[in-house]
Amino acid sequence: MEGDLIESYYVAKSIVVVLLSATAVTLFAIRVRHLLGLMRAVQGKAAPALDRIGLRLRKLFTEVFLQTRVRRSLMPGLAHLAIFYGFLAVQVHSSELFLEGIIPAKQVTDITFSYGTWFPRLYKLYVAIADILAFGVLLGLGYGLYRRTFIRPKNLTNGLDAKLILVATALIILTFHTINAGRIALYAGTEHDYANHYWVSSFLARSLAISSWSPRSVFLFYEISYYIHILVILGFLVYIPGSKHLHTMTAAFNVFLGPLATSKPIAKTDLEDENAESFGLGNVGELSWKSVLDLYSCTECGRCTDACPAAITGKPLSPMAVICDVKYDVFNQQESLLFNLAQRRNGESKEEPKEILPLVREGSPLTAEVLWACTSCRACEEVCPLDIQHLDLILEARKHLVMVKSDFPAELQATFNNLENTSNAWGLPLDQRDAWCADMEIKRMADHPETELLYYAGDAGCYDEKGKTVARAMVSLMNKAGVDFAILGGEERGTGDEARRAGNEYLAQTMMAELAGIINQYAPKRIVTACPHSYNILKNEYPDFGLEADVIHHSQLLAQLMHEGRLTPHAGADLDVAYHDSCYLGRWNGVYDAPREILRSIPGLRVRELPRSKANGLCCGAGGGRMFMEETVGKRINVERADEIIASGVQTVAVACTYCATMLVDGMQERASAIEVKDLAVILDEAT
Repeated sequence: MEGDLIESYYVAKSIVVVLLSATAVTLFAIRVRHLLGLMRAVQGKAAPALDRIGLRLRKLFTEVFLQTRVRRSLMPGLAHLAIFYGFLAVQVHSSELFLEGIIPAKQVTDITFSYGTWFPRLYKLYVAIADILAFGVLLGLGYGLYRRTFIRPKNLTNGLDAKLILVATALIILTFHTINAGRIALYAGTEHDYANHYWVSSFLARSLAISSWSPRSVFLFYEISYYIHILVILGFLVYIPGSKHLHTMTAAFNVFLGPLATSKPIAKTDLEDENAESFGLGNVGELSWKSVLDLYSCTECGRCTDACPAAITGKPLSPMAVICDVKYDVFNQQESLLFNLAQRRNGESKEEPKEILPLVREGSPLTAEVLWACTSCRACEEVCPLDIQHLDLILEARKHLVMVKSDFPAELQATFNNLENTSNAWGLPLDQRDAWCADMEIKRMADHPETELLYYAGDAGCYDEKGKTVARAMVSLMNKAGVDFAILGGEERGTGDEARRAGNEYLAQTMMAELAGIINQYAPKRIVTACPHSYNILKNEYPDFGLEADVIHHSQLLAQLMHEGRLTPHAGADLDVAYHDSCYLGRWNGVYDAPREILRSIPGLRVRELPRSKANGLCCGAGGGRMFMEETVGKRINVERADEIIASGVQTVAVACTYCATMLVDGMQERASAIEVKDLAVILDEAT
C-alpha cells in the first residue's frame, strides 16, 4: 500500500514539476522575446565586427570565465569569483534534480537517469568539487552582505532588487546542501552513497544527526528542500529578465561582441544623408541594438562611477547612472518603441508613429550638465567588467545637443568660432602657425614632398608657450638623432579634435577634410606628433578621410631612437620623477611603456609610480573639450591630480601632453607647490 502511495506521489510530482517548469520557461521566453523586440525596435546603426573569432573567444574566456576585470578589485573580485564558479557548478546538480522530478521513479533510491549511474567516477569527482564550490558561494554572499551592510560603497546599488537576488541565490545554495544531506541518509549503503564525496553536505548531515531520523522525516526533509530549490530557480528564471541581474543572460554576448582594440574612433556621422531627421543620439529610438545590449549588461556595480574623475570631484556625472537612466528610459518608452516597430513592419498602416521623448528633457535625470561634465577619459570603459561603451552614448548625446538643439556651454561658442575662423581653439592668426620655429632651420613638406616623416606640431605646439617648448625640443632631438623629417609650416591646420569631442560634428568634419587633403598631397609614410589628442584622431579617425600614413606619438619615436642607439642620455639631475598618464595616449591607445622607458633610461632619474597610474590613471580634466570649458562644480579635477602628485613626494612630474601640462601647472599653482611639470621631450633633450 505504501509502495503504491509513493509511486502515485512520484507521478503527481512529475506532473507538478512539468507544469511549473513549462510555466516558468514560457514566462521567461515571453520576457526574453520582449527584450529582443526592444533591441529590434531601435533604429541606430550598429556594426560590431564578427572577425577574429578566435581572439573573441579568448577574450570571452578571460573576461567572463576567468573574471579578469572583476578581479581588479581584490575582495569584491574574489567574492564574485566564488559566487560565479559555485553557481555554475550547482547547475548540473539542479538539472539532475529537474530530470529526477520530471521522470517518475519506482523508489526514491532508484535514480535511473542520474549522472551517477552513467559516469560514477566522473560524477563522484563532480559532486566533491560542486559541494565545495557551492559553499564558496555562501562565503561570497556573506562578504557581499557584509560589504553592503557595513562598508556601504557609495556607488554600489543596494535596493530591494539586489537583496532579493542575494536571498534567492542563498536559498538555492542552502537547499543544494540540504538536498545532498538528505541523499546521504536516503542512499546510505547503496551504490549511490556519496557521503565521502559530499564533504560540506556530510558535515551538515552529521550536524543535523540526520542518520537518526525516521525514514518519513528524511523523506519530508528531502522533498521540502527539493521544492524550495526548484521553485526558487524557476522564480529566478522568470525574475531575471526584468531585474538588474539581467546581465547574467547578456554578459557573455556583450563581451564577445565588444571591441577588441584599445583604440576606437568616434562614429562618423553621415552629414549628407538627405533622409536624416536628426544627428547624434536624441532619444532612445536612435540607439543601436548593440547599445541596448550594453544597457542590458550593466551590473550596477558602480566601478565606472568610482573611477570617473568627474564623479570623484563632485560633478553631477555618474557613468553608471547614465547607463541605468537610458535603460530605464527604454523600458519607460517601450510601448511607443514597439508600436513604431510594428508600424514599420506593417508598411501600409496610416497611423502616425508614436513620439519618442528626448533623452534630455524636463524631469529627466539625464541632463545637459551631466553630459558636459564628461572628460572623455574612458576610465569608465576601462574598469567595466562587461565592456560597456559609456562614451558611445555620452558623445553621441552631446553631438545631438550641439547640432540639433544648439545646447552647449556658453564658453564653447568662442571655441567653435575660433576653430572655424583660425583653425585653432585660441583664435590666434593662421599666419603665426609656424612662428614657433622661425629661428630654426626645418624643412617644409611643400619644398621637400619626398620626406617620409611629417612632424605635426599641432595647435598647442604652434601657439601655446608650453607646447612651443615641446615642439622645439622635439626638433632638437630629431636633429641629434639624424632623423629626416619635415613640417607643414604655414600650411598646417587644426585636427578638429576639440570640435568633435564637443559634439560639433559639422565643424570637425570640415576641419578634418581640410587637413587630410593637405597631408595627402604629400603622402608621408609616417606622422609623429607630441599631442595625444592629435595622435588619437589622426591615427584612428582620419582614415575615414583618406589618411593612410602610420601615426605615432613622440614618446614612441623617442623610445625607438633610444633603442636604436641614436639618442643616448647622459647623467641628469638627481630627481624623483612621476609620470602622469595622458588618457588619450593610455586608455584610448594603450601607450604606457614608451614614456616610462624614456624616463628610466636617463641616469639620475628615479621613476615612481603614482597610486593611480597606467590604465587606472587619473585624468587631468582637459579631455572631451573641457580644456575650453569652465569647471565650477565641485573640486577641480586638475587639483585632485595635483594633490596626489604632491603627496607622492616627487620633485618633477613628467607628461606627454601639453593639455596635461597646462592643467597640472595650474593645479600646482593652486596648491602653491614647487613641483615642476615637464614634457618627456624636454627632459630627454636636456639629458642628451
